[in-house]
Amino acid sequence: MSKNDTPSFAFPADLTALQTRLHQARAELEAYSRTLPWSVEPMPGRAPKTNGNTGEITEPGREPSPGYTPAQLAEDTRLRALVRDLSDQVSTHPHWATLERGPALVDARIALKSHPDVLAGRPAAAV
Repeated sequence: MSKNDTPSFAFPADLTALQTRLHQARAELEAYSRTLPWSVEPMPGRAPKTNGNTGEITEPGREPSPGYTPAQLAEDTRLRALVRDLSDQVSTHPHWATLERGPALVDARIALKSHPDVLAGRPAAAV
């Protein structure tokens, strides 16, 4: 088998559904995280640092962070817990016990992430 050949694996429907949901949950968390302040706790900002000779900005500044609101913290915590739970369900799924340990098992775990059924349900930005 050449490097470009991808072995095909038969995965149970519930496992591909879990992997799809995991991709979706990660995308939800990433998108939500981009809307949040840069610090969970209120933090002061800082001025940019500049090169004394050239005036070039060597480190960008940062606006003060108001910190997360209780609602933002709750949603961030919920999404992180969902990703953790789904990751655990995928990694401990009984299907993995049916495969022999070694390179084939690693290949199967990698193949699940790009399985056509999984990719069909994966958010476009995450592909």
